[in-house]
Amino acid sequence: MTLCLLVLGLRGITLAQALRLRRLERDLGLLMGQDATPCFSTDGVGVIRFQNAAARARFGPRDGTTLMASLQDHFVSPASVLYRLQSRAMNGGAAREDVVTRNAHTRLSCHRIGPTMFLWRLEEFLDRTGVGRGAETLSLPMLVANKAGVILFSNEAMRRLAGGRPRHLDRIFTTTRLRSGEEIEVDGADGKIRAILAEIEGPGERREIYLLPMPGQAELTSTDFETVPVALLKFADDGALMSANRAAREAIGLAPDQDISFADLFEGLGRPVTDWLADVMAERVPSGAEVLRLGTAETDRFFQITLRRIVEGGRPLALAVLTDATALKTLEAQFVQSQKMQAIGQLAGGIAHDFNNLLTAISGHCDLLLLRHDCADPEYADLVQIHQNANRAASLVGQLLAFSRKQTLKPERLDLQELLSDLTHLLNRLVGERISLSLAHAPDLGPIRADKRQLEQVLMNLVVNARDAMPDGGTIRIETEALTLKEELRRDRAVVPPGDYAVIRVLDTGCGISPERLQKVFEPFYTTKRVGEGTGLGLSTAYGIVKQSGGFIFVDSEVGHGTVFHLYFPINSAGSTVQKTAPSRRNPARLGEGVVLLVEDEAPVRAFASRALRLRGYTVLEADSAEAALKTLEDPTVNVDIFVTDVVMPGMDGPSWVRQALETRPNVRVVFVSGYAEDCLSQSQARIPNSVFLPKPFSLSDLTDTVQQQLH
Repeated sequence: MTLCLLVLGLRGITLAQALRLRRLERDLGLLMGQDATPCFSTDGVGVIRFQNAAARARFGPRDGTTLMASLQDHFVSPASVLYRLQSRAMNGGAAREDVVTRNAHTRLSCHRIGPTMFLWRLEEFLDRTGVGRGAETLSLPMLVANKAGVILFSNEAMRRLAGGRPRHLDRIFTTTRLRSGEEIEVDGADGKIRAILAEIEGPGERREIYLLPMPGQAELTSTDFETVPVALLKFADDGALMSANRAAREAIGLAPDQDISFADLFEGLGRPVTDWLADVMAERVPSGAEVLRLGTAETDRFFQITLRRIVEGGRPLALAVLTDATALKTLEAQFVQSQKMQAIGQLAGGIAHDFNNLLTAISGHCDLLLLRHDCADPEYADLVQIHQNANRAASLVGQLLAFSRKQTLKPERLDLQELLSDLTHLLNRLVGERISLSLAHAPDLGPIRADKRQLEQVLMNLVVNARDAMPDGGTIRIETEALTLKEELRRDRAVVPPGDYAVIRVLDTGCGISPERLQKVFEPFYTTKRVGEGTGLGLSTAYGIVKQSGGFIFVDSEVGHGTVFHLYFPINSAGSTVQKTAPSRRNPARLGEGVVLLVEDEAPVRAFASRALRLRGYTVLEADSAEAALKTLEDPTVNVDIFVTDVVMPGMDGPSWVRQALETRPNVRVVFVSGYAEDCLSQSQARIPNSVFLPKPFSLSDLTDTVQQQLH
C-alpha cells in the first residue's frame, strides 16, 4: 500500500512539473514567439525546450537537442561559452557575452527563468568588429583570437593556408612570441612557410592578426595593401615614401599622394633615422622595431615602427608597420618624470646636510669677526657682504628642501582672510602701478594649519610670477572659496580625498603657459625667464610647501588668456598644539650660567659653536662623537646643564645617545641641531623630553638665544 502511494506521489510530481513546463513554454511563446532575435529555453543540462520562430528559421527545428550542438558551427568553443554564461546566470540571474562568428558579431544573453531553466537570446550584428564578410574578401590570411589564444574567426585565406578551420594559435604558429612587424614561421597545410605578422588590437581584448607575404612569395596586392586595417608604408632606399595605405594615412595624417620622406615623418632615434633605414636596406642589421616621434604632428605622437626589407617588382623597398605608441610613451614619460623628481628630492635632502654645515661655519665665524669690528672698520663692509651671501646660499638650500618637502615647518592655525589682508600691502608693492591687484574673500572660511611665513612665501611667488607674465599690465585676482568635496577629486595624478577645504586661487590675465611647458612648471630649475632673472625654484618651492602642509596645488592655463593656480588646504576646525621649535625672537644677550656639553662631528661648526657659547659666559665641554660624549658623562663629578648635539653623526646618532644619557641625568635640557629637516628627528626617533630643534645654518644669536631659553 505504501509503495503504491509513493508511486502515485511521484507520478503526481512528474505531471505537475510537466504541466509547469508546458505553461512556461506557452508563456514564452506568447512573450518571445514573434521576437526577431533567435531565442531558446533550455533545462539545466542544456537541452532545448523552446525556440521561437526566429530561432527555427535561423537554426532549424532543434527540439530535444542541446543548445551546444545547435551552436557548434556558429562560433568557436560554444561549450565553454555556454557553461560560463549559465554559471553566471545561476548566481546573478543574468549574464551576457559578445562572441565573434564567421560573418557576424553575436551578443549571447542568458537569463535564469526557473530553478533549472534558462532563456537564451542571440543578437547578431554584421561586421561589428571590422572582420567577417569584409575579411573574407581579403587574399591575406587573417584571424581573430582572444587573449587565451583561442581563434574566434579565420577568413577563407587563413583556412586554405591551415588546411581547415584552426582552433588555437599554437595550431598556426610555431612560437608563442608574436610581435607585430616581425617575421614568423607558420604551420601550413603544405608545410612551413615564412610570413610577416601584423597585429592590431580589436574590441574586447581581441587580437586581429594578418599575415603579409615575404619577399619571393606572392606579393601584397594593391587592394589588400590599401584595405588591410594595419598601418603600412613603403619607402625607397633613399627614404622617399613610395606608398601608404589608408590606415597609415589616417594614423599619421597624410594626403593620398603627398611627397614626403622617412626623415620628414619620424625623429627621435638619437641618430639620423635615415641611417637606420639604410642599415635595414643593406641588411647590415636585422629587422627590428623602434619607437619614434611623428615629426609632422603639432603635439607629441609616437609610433612603434618595424622596418623590414622586401622586394617588390624586382626593386628593394622597406616595409614599415606602424603601431600607435603614444599612450605607452606618455606612461613612460610620467614614470621617468616621477623618478627624476624623486631623485632630485633625495639629492636635495642629501646635500642640504653638508651645505648647511659649511654655511653654519661660514656665517658663524663671520658673526665672530663682526663682534670685533664696528661700522668704521674698513673690513666691516666686506664681512657684511660675506654674511649676506651666506644667508642667500642658506635660502637657496631652503628652497631645495622645500621642493623635496624636507624643510622644517612651524605650523599654526591660520585665518586666511586675516593673512591675506595683512599681506595685501606687500603684494601691492610687488606688482607695481601698472598691474591691478584685487582680493575676494569667501564668507565663513574655516582656519587651516600651515606655516604662516612659508604660506606667505608661496603667495608672493605666485603673485610675482603673475606680474612677470604681464609686462604690459593687467589684473591679478586672489580669491578664496570654502569647498566641500563629497567625492574624491582626481587630477594630475593626485587624489584629493573628500572633506572640507579652503581653496586659494591666484588668477592673472597674462600670456599664459603652453601645454608642453605646463607639465614642467613645478620642476626645480625649470624657468622660461632669461639667464639671471630667476632660479627656477619659485614654483617648485611653492609645490613643496603646499604638499608638506598637507595641501594640493594645481594649475590651469590658456595661451593668451592667463593662468590660474588652485591651492587646496584641508580645514582645521579642531584646536591643535603647535610643535615646539627653537624660538625665532631675539632676546637681549646676557651672561650665560651653566655647563654645555657640545657634541658635533664637524670640527668647524664645533669650533664656532664653542666660541659663541663661551663668549656668552657658558662653560663648554666638547665632544666630536656620541661615544666621546657618553665617555665624558661617565665621570659623576661632571655636572652638565644642557646638551647641544647634532642629530646625524657617524656611529651613534644624537637622539640615541641622549636617551641613554638621560637615564642617569633626567633633568638635563637638550638642543638638537641638524642640517637635515626636523622630520629626520621626529619621525625616525622617539620624542625626547625637554628638547627643542635648531636647524642649520644658525647664527651666533640663534644658538645662544636657544640655549638661554632652554636654561631659563
